[in-house]
Amino acid sequence: MIRLSLADIASAVDGRLHRAEGSEIVSAGVEFDSRKITDGGLFVAVPGERVDGHDFAAQSITDGATGVLAAREVDAPAVLVPTVPVEERSSAMALAGDTDGTGAAVLAGLAKLARHVVDRLPELAVVGVTGSSGKTSTKDLIAQLLAPMGPTVAPPGSFNNELGHPWTVLRADEQTRHLVLELSARGVGHIANLCEVAPPRIGVVLNVGHAHLGEFGSQEAVAQAKGELVESLPADGVAVLNADDPLVSAMAERTRARVVFVGESPNAHVRAEDVDVDELARPTFTLVTEAGKERVTLPLFGEHHVGNALSAAAVALELGATLPQVAERLGSIQRVSARRMEVAETPNGVTVVNDAYNANPESVRAALKTLAAMTRGRPARAWAVLGPMAELGDADVEAHDEIGRLAVRLNIDRLVVVGEEAQAMHQAASLEGSWGEESVLVADIDEAVALLRAELRPGDVVLTKASNSAGLWRVAEALFADGGNGEQQQ
Repeated sequence: MIRLSLADIASAVDGRLHRAEGSEIVSAGVEFDSRKITDGGLFVAVPGERVDGHDFAAQSITDGATGVLAAREVDAPAVLVPTVPVEERSSAMALAGDTDGTGAAVLAGLAKLARHVVDRLPELAVVGVTGSSGKTSTKDLIAQLLAPMGPTVAPPGSFNNELGHPWTVLRADEQTRHLVLELSARGVGHIANLCEVAPPRIGVVLNVGHAHLGEFGSQEAVAQAKGELVESLPADGVAVLNADDPLVSAMAERTRARVVFVGESPNAHVRAEDVDVDELARPTFTLVTEAGKERVTLPLFGEHHVGNALSAAAVALELGATLPQVAERLGSIQRVSARRMEVAETPNGVTVVNDAYNANPESVRAALKTLAAMTRGRPARAWAVLGPMAELGDADVEAHDEIGRLAVRLNIDRLVVVGEEAQAMHQAASLEGSWGEESVLVADIDEAVALLRAELRPGDVVLTKASNSAGLWRVAEALFADGGNGEQQQ
């Protein structure tokens, strides 16, 4: 973060000083976890479901913080943010445990501070990424392609909401050249609000799927929300749109910015041709642009990463990378965020694909296709350990049904469905084709682990995938605990 006095911060957030002169300098990062405070930092007192950050204000100063961003008086030097009227609080400001509106006030103040910092960094190139699936992986790819061109800031994991978004923005300073942000939405207007915090110059929309369909009601409503990103772009900005998704390509009519289409469609400006995958489902393709062609092999697992790579390539090319540089960097890319297509082999000879960070119908289909490709033509058995996909609303049963049938059509050898919420997946698989005992419904993770321990053989490949709340990554952890840590494959 850039150096700011507490007086500067108070001015930026329309707040007032409390137990502070104002000359105190914040010279380090902003943190809402008091355990991560460093000397010269700013502690953000966020109320939570179990604890209230305001209760740790004094301790944060003892631990080195210069001051606290708070919504009520605390026993520490602080900037107190103003109350947000009830009618002005968005649904995105809702924090568990925020019974009196202090959380909404702190979030609003944090957003104002982040915008203040962005406005002080006019040379900063802000890139926003959204979509129903693939946001985090694509954000990671973009950041790695841009890093050789100058200091680059991107969020760890999926810090993509009204708390993680400004926290990430505030990591930028005068040396930062690129700020890559992931934008999430649980309602119309959420992405527009995030774009106000850090106005993007380049916006990437990956896809419109069924994630959060229970909250939006329809894919058209999801598209409306995702398109807020391209609507926020300036006339001299760039909208990178997936030409293979009709709901995304139609967003070209909603932006003033120049449009760059990506995909396998012939009209894509940055496209993939001759896509192939190896025995571990690592894709190779020809990257085609107006500047020429380059053959690329991604060291990532799953053909779905091709689309993510095209979007990342388009961003890097727009910001000054050459086509050979992009191709070379894509060939040495690394998986960064945890529990997203982590592929490792246990000491017992079982390959585990841990993709259990989250799940929606599109991402589960992609994961199942990857599993099928990894076992095709080999004696290895494919095991899909799948849990519920959350927030699908009225589409819940149909979506789980489709995944169960797809597992059969892809010739997945065994399907282990975890939890009653995903029962439709098991029922559909059992009814599809000639399947008998290949699909099994288990009550919980412990039962799934017990089944796998009893029946897995060396050479088998196991995929774990479910919505984050299901915690299905614990299946993968249990398999490694049986024989020590596995070595991740690249």
